[in-house]
Amino acid sequence: MFSTVVSLLGAAAPQTKEGQAIAFGLGVGLGALGAGVGIGNIFGSMIQSVARQPELRGELQGIQWLGFALTEAVVFYGLLGSILAYVLV
Repeated sequence: MFSTVVSLLGAAAPQTKEGQAIAFGLGVGLGALGAGVGIGNIFGSMIQSVARQPELRGELQGIQWLGFALTEAVVFYGLLGSILAYVLV
């Protein structure tokens, strides 16, 4: 009985590696995609805001960089999640 389970686990090893690669690629890819869209929105909104009210540029710039940093953190969360999926699957 035990040898059957071990042989089944051994046969599933290549599929597990494929699943790990897919999880890693999806995690990093979707994280980068989300961050790219978010950063584009942040800077696009900043350009529109400054074009409408140039005197608020100083106040808006701090909020812009905070939003940029938080959005960029999404990439690192995606990378961390994909590495965890790669290791744990």
